[in-house]
Amino acid sequence: GKTNYVLLIIGILVIFAGFLLMIGGGSKDPNVFNPEIFSFRRITLAPIVVLAGFIIEVFAILYKPKN
Repeated sequence: GKTNYVLLIIGILVIFAGFLLMIGGGSKDPNVFNPEIFSFRRITLAPIVVLAGFIIEVFAILYKPKN
């Protein structure tokens, strides 16, 4: 139903937000190491957000409205 599609869209947006959190931290010069690549946002927060998005997706697929 409509609820399932709304949950699917929310899940996709959460996954997209998680991947956006992973962006950055690179270095223009390959000989220079940038420790920002190991920040809390990229190593911990972003994977948790992506995993939450996938859990929302599974819930959206399995959710059966009470009608």
